[in-house]
Amino acid sequence: MRDNWKKDIVLFVLSQTISLFGSSLVQYAIMWYITLNTKSGLMMTISIICGFLPTFLLSPFSGVWADRYNRKMLIILSDAFIAVSTLVMAILFLMGHGSIWLMFLMSFLRSLGASVQMPANGAFIPQIVPEDKLTKVGGINGSIQSVVMLVSPMLSGVLLSVASIESIFFIDVITAAIAILVLILFLKVPSHNKALNTEQVSYFSDLKKGIAYIKEHPFVRTFFVFCAFYFFLIAPVAFLTPLQVTRSFGEDVWRLTAIEIGFATGMTLGGLLIASWGGFKNKIHTMVLSSFTTGLCVIALGVVPLFSIYLIIMAIAGISVPIFNTPSTVLLQEKVEPDFLGRVFGIMGMISSSMMPLGMLIFGPAADFIPIEWILTGTGILLFLQSFFLIMSKDLVEAGKPKEESYSKW
Repeated sequence: MRDNWKKDIVLFVLSQTISLFGSSLVQYAIMWYITLNTKSGLMMTISIICGFLPTFLLSPFSGVWADRYNRKMLIILSDAFIAVSTLVMAILFLMGHGSIWLMFLMSFLRSLGASVQMPANGAFIPQIVPEDKLTKVGGINGSIQSVVMLVSPMLSGVLLSVASIESIFFIDVITAAIAILVLILFLKVPSHNKALNTEQVSYFSDLKKGIAYIKEHPFVRTFFVFCAFYFFLIAPVAFLTPLQVTRSFGEDVWRLTAIEIGFATGMTLGGLLIASWGGFKNKIHTMVLSSFTTGLCVIALGVVPLFSIYLIIMAIAGISVPIFNTPSTVLLQEKVEPDFLGRVFGIMGMISSSMMPLGMLIFGPAADFIPIEWILTGTGILLFLQSFFLIMSKDLVEAGKPKEESYSKW
């Protein structure tokens, strides 16, 4: 590990924060544009599928790329692709060709870039940061991203009320360009060992080795099974709550902004909490606490009658997210061999990008016939019960132990 890792991670987090800011503005613009113009669960489902399908199709291969090629360059290229796609869309909107279907296409193209970036990002951080600092860095990084997510909906709401949607698209292009320049000019990190290997191996061969690696490691295999059901059940609360607020509490943009602010505030606090606390000694116990909390919050979102209470629950749900995400990501970064990290995160992206849209294929159209409150209550109960899967799995509990206490083959 290089001595100047602190400088490297600061530069990397800075570049990704700048890029995330612009991307968040576009994300909220797309979501609110579709929500306010259609008020349709089916239209939201189509949008979500457009945003996840490329990730499902490309993640296994992008994971191979993250293990085979320079990860920093992959992040730069994916940022550039997203920026160019957004620029083209902005020009089309300015020319008067804006439509719901163009929004769907934008989601699709942006997802292509994100599907390359996600496994490269997850595998790049442990290339910079010492293993014993991953949880702290992950918590701090999560808090910074949450602050961006806190500011973004407020600024996006202001911009949509005083300017055109194209202005938000152009902001994303500018922030992406700045992020790319930071990575190119200031972050000097050597390629990982496999990227320096000139031996040619087929993509499918590398992919098969990655899948075999997951099958051979009980912790990774079992955790991915949990994630598959988790992402399926989390789809309604992740995507239908804006529609629920619009239908049940009012169509005002400020309400949509408020729930995003509440959730992002919670995530900021949760990130700071996990960075300072570090979680229980066994990372799985920390994840269980978060999973139980999430299930209870989803149930509550389905039954509360007052918008003020709804916002408080959103904030609590936000707190639970980094308390789950940070230890789970660090576990993979600690337990998975560096040469396989990209493929493991790629398969993880494939699971999330398939199960959440699959959930929306069921819950999205159902939301046009069944009260969203009923859907949230039902999936919340199932999420709560699924949390017992974590604590009852010997493979997961063993993997979550501190190294000095773990007797597994890791």
